Amino acid sequence: MTTAATFQRPQQLADVRRLVVKIGSSSLTGADGQLHRPTIRRLVGDLALLHAQGLEVILVSSGAVAAGMGRLGMAERPTAIAELQAVAAVGQNLLVHTYESLFRRHDVPVGQVLLTAGDILDDRQRYNHVRTTLRQLFKLGVVPVINENDSVAVAELRRSLGDNDMLAAYVANLVQAQLLVILSDVEGVYSRYVAGKGEGLLTDVAPDQELGPQGGGNRLGRGGIETKLRAARLLTTCGEMTIVAHARKHRLPEILAGKNVGTLFLPRGKRMGSRKRWIGFASPPRGTVTVDDGAVKAIARLGRSLLPAGVVGCEGGFAAGDVVRIADGQGREVARGLCRYGCDDLERISGQRSAVVEKTLGQKALEVIHRDDLVLM
Repeated sequence: MTTAATFQRPQQLADVRRLVVKIGSSSLTGADGQLHRPTIRRLVGDLALLHAQGLEVILVSSGAVAAGMGRLGMAERPTAIAELQAVAAVGQNLLVHTYESLFRRHDVPVGQVLLTAGDILDDRQRYNHVRTTLRQLFKLGVVPVINENDSVAVAELRRSLGDNDMLAAYVANLVQAQLLVILSDVEGVYSRYVAGKGEGLLTDVAPDQELGPQGGGNRLGRGGIETKLRAARLLTTCGEMTIVAHARKHRLPEILAGKNVGTLFLPRGKRMGSRKRWIGFASPPRGTVTVDDGAVKAIARLGRSLLPAGVVGCEGGFAAGDVVRIADGQGREVARGLCRYGCDDLERISGQRSAVVEKTLGQKALEVIHRDDLVLM
């Protein structure tokens, strides 16, 4: 596991060849609610410079609703779903046109990719299609500009991926980017908040470091520091890095050069393979398998498979081959994995040794979840 004491920013960031950059609504718009072109111009210039250096870059951009609000003269973000969709439809056109015109000045082609939760969370075939498309865009020298498809995704606007912080994390996970940079209107993550003001800016955050309550969302966006923490934890679990920095004070080339700005979330252990990334973070669990303390130890500490003997019970009506949660006796999620038994059969053999399992089911006993199909959470 990487620790702050052993981690050197310049050396680690020098190995980054693929990154995802996310910028929030509050950073993209000015006090008048219109798109803030100086900020966008500088961002595009930085991305074009990294692109020219041979890095593969994805931009996840919020701002469709904010841009639509500005164009329509709205002072407050709509709350009705239909109105949000309509405003997003107006703003998305403005946003992408702005990026296209600015990237064109650097002779860098861009490709718009609109995603919903279902594209990367509900269906493995669609998940693979998105990954293939993004890889092809890289081969063509294109910078993908990604946003959640707010103009059509009703459910996504309510619960979806949380907000574009989580969308960026899922995209970074999908393409196995070594770094996610979240640009916002804060300079990083703070150790504490007093009267709503952050104090004690954290330079580095270790994988198991506990953080106090953070600030909430803002007028234009849906997220806040809490969603950025969720995004960072997802990537660090996969063995990647995340930096939370200020969109108007910090520059991407400086960040990639290892300058000590923003808050860096350190990776946990080795980089996770694509199969386990899909199991852990791109496939919705279909049920829960509850295990005893011995099984928790075997899974979490000893790196072993889950056997029927360690299972206490299950719920969810899942089938063999589905992704399930593994929970301890207190209901805390320990891991996720591909279950080799359906819930009905697993209930019949819970707590049983192999000989009893074979007699009960009339077939050779299997691991409930093999360690190769298991991801610690």
